[in-house]
Amino acid sequence: MKAILIARVSTEEQKEAGNSLPAQVARLERYCKNKGFEILKICSFDESAYKDQREEFDHIIDFILEQKEKVIVCCDKVDRLSRNVFDKRVAQLYDKALNDEVELHFVSDGQIINSRISAVEKFQFSISLGLAKYYSDAISDNVKRAQEQKLRKGEWLSKAPFGYKNIRLENGNSDIVVNEHDAHIVKRVFELYATGAFSMELLCKRVKEEFSLSWPKGYLGKLLKNRFYHGTMIVKNKSYPHRYPPIISKSLFDEVQRVKEQFKKKSFKYAGLPYFYRGLIRCAECGYSISPERHKGHAYYHCTQYGGKHGAKWIREEEITKQLGKLFKSLQMPSSIRDQIAATLQEVHQNKMEFHNSQFNKLTKKQQELTNMMDNLYLDKLKGRIDEDRFDKFHESFTKEKDDISSRLMQLQEAEDNYYITAKYVLELTDKAYDLFMGSEVEERRQLLTLVLQNLKLDGKKIVYDVQKPFDLMVKATDRNQWRG
Repeated sequence: MKAILIARVSTEEQKEAGNSLPAQVARLERYCKNKGFEILKICSFDESAYKDQREEFDHIIDFILEQKEKVIVCCDKVDRLSRNVFDKRVAQLYDKALNDEVELHFVSDGQIINSRISAVEKFQFSISLGLAKYYSDAISDNVKRAQEQKLRKGEWLSKAPFGYKNIRLENGNSDIVVNEHDAHIVKRVFELYATGAFSMELLCKRVKEEFSLSWPKGYLGKLLKNRFYHGTMIVKNKSYPHRYPPIISKSLFDEVQRVKEQFKKKSFKYAGLPYFYRGLIRCAECGYSISPERHKGHAYYHCTQYGGKHGAKWIREEEITKQLGKLFKSLQMPSSIRDQIAATLQEVHQNKMEFHNSQFNKLTKKQQELTNMMDNLYLDKLKGRIDEDRFDKFHESFTKEKDDISSRLMQLQEAEDNYYITAKYVLELTDKAYDLFMGSEVEERRQLLTLVLQNLKLDGKKIVYDVQKPFDLMVKATDRNQWRG
């Protein structure tokens, strides 16, 4: 009789030398030689027998069914055929064996399934299939428990996201650390987008210019939604705090999500086009966003009147720039006043630094204490002084507290950095706000607008707005000519 040999390995068994594909084929060939079977085909493949979708196995089944005469199907063991008692393919072969259309030979198990087997042999075959499924289920349960344990400890199970890197420790274990260069890029991307002055297209362009990275908008969008950067990892829609240093603060992440939601409300047709005032101005009459359009080389802004006709007028981009330019021209401050402010800021900053340092030292000390407590907790677990459940409970509590301290330390540093940046920027603007506004590119002008103004509206052909603090005081003082120390 002719025989079809089936040798299979699955991913978790590829390293088992005794169960490798060559070893299985060799045993099956010896068996056929001893039995006097002619080998019709050798099917050797790598595929899980636990899943329902098995393309390689389906091709083999089709080949077996195409044979006009009875054939022998040889496997090393029952679990090489399937690990699923509900597999319809196995049931189909089993029925054909009982109808004397094929014979199933399991060499290492010593089982032969044909039309002459007894009830005991049928029972033995069903037990073999059940044990094969139990083995796979047990492995799956163990893997899931191990992964869940790692997640509770704050360990990431996959490749580290951009901004971090996977490393191999001296003891052979793997870990994840911050990649300082890439982390700087991540933080910069979040900070730029949080200004509200960048669409995805403009942000991709800026990343290309600053860091020579050609990121598609889809990749950038996923990066901006990744909670891993502020200390939370998402696995199967469930969140876990991770133990790696965060790159950004939770407040910065939340601000980026708020800006993203605002962009979603804007018309897709205009969302990525380089208009200076796209998405920044609303209609004073109906509240709908003012839409830009280009005609004969000029950009025009108008209300779509989607909520009803109200005689909305069109205004050219140059006219908007002219009106806003007058505002930025008024952001002027006498040099004597500017010097007084600088001296006051320096004095305030000295007091602020003393408070900053005391808070920083206090938080750093508490962070080190928690690290020592976690080390001692792990030693208690190894020596059997604490059980698994209590270890998980304390470890989760310590990890959460440690992450909270890390977040507060980052916010403390961001507050320090923002203080320098904001104070310096405000004073510089008093001298060159108009020149910066008139001479800047699209994204820089939009950043400047969102920094200084809010609630921009088009009322007829006039742009109205609210000036944000502290710039409102400068405008009022200039209008009244009442600068005071």
